[in-house]
Amino acid sequence: MVVRNEARHLPEVLRNVLSQDYPGPVEVAVAVGPSWDGTHEVAAAVSGSDSRVVVVPNPTGRTPTGLNAAVAATTAPIVARVDGHSLLPPGYLRRAVEVLTETGAVNVGGVMAAEGTTPFERAVAAAMSSPFGVGGGRFHYGGNPGPADTVYLGVFRRDALAAVDGYDERFTRAQDWELNYRLRRNGGSVWFTPDLRVVYRPRASLRALAVQYRDSAQWRRAVIEQHPDSVRPTYLVPPATVVGLASGIALTATGRRIGLLAPAGYALANLAASVVVGRRLAPAEALRLPAVFATMHLSWGWGFLTSPKKVRARARR
Repeated sequence: MVVRNEARHLPEVLRNVLSQDYPGPVEVAVAVGPSWDGTHEVAAAVSGSDSRVVVVPNPTGRTPTGLNAAVAATTAPIVARVDGHSLLPPGYLRRAVEVLTETGAVNVGGVMAAEGTTPFERAVAAAMSSPFGVGGGRFHYGGNPGPADTVYLGVFRRDALAAVDGYDERFTRAQDWELNYRLRRNGGSVWFTPDLRVVYRPRASLRALAVQYRDSAQWRRAVIEQHPDSVRPTYLVPPATVVGLASGIALTATGRRIGLLAPAGYALANLAASVVVGRRLAPAEALRLPAVFATMHLSWGWGFLTSPKKVRARARR
């Protein structure tokens, strides 16, 4: 587990991990980055009261660096990644190891079950669980078990991680997706199973959501430039949408009404998806969906198109 400024959620997440009914020994490594909310003190208190927990320093605060440090601090042949915002369901570890054994996969994972506690967060959770919101990826909304490009979090065979040198520390974001690409390229199978369903807490504001999607897209482009054969058509839809909307607005500004087709078409698609997805939501949540969808799509598209040269250069080094 890699955490930074997670004092609020960390006690619950650690209790959740330590209460798993896995029929064998469990080690918990918490890599703590620079924090100002007492995260290190919370982690140290749990470590002091439970010998299964060890605290690992992560002075850079970067996720892949912390993940590699946490893996190095453990010895078990199976490595389960846990997120500071995630709650594992009962039996998660036990079932994950069963699926690893049954399938021969090198990594297994399940559904990122987004659940919010406020109207805005519940709207984001609904958008993140819909194909219109996030495109492909069974780990967002479920599906049949089987091989997948990537999965949420992941439960790995340690020897498979070692064979590809673990997480690539050049990638501040998208490191899990990039790791799964290398695991598959190395001959391993990444397996999705809906049996593993992990609660995920979405971002709490439009600004935070926009930053999340922008940053993810910037680093996803860096991964694609590093591994060109990993690109999927769904990754290119948001940047194409941004280009289409900008071009349409520019044409309209010059007096060409045909330019209205792109923004009008997107607005209609957004509203239609919001109506379909919003049928299972309260009115206060459903009314937020158009803005949530637009923020996700446009932030991703803008981030992909404007991915800084320094980000992509870092990934090439």
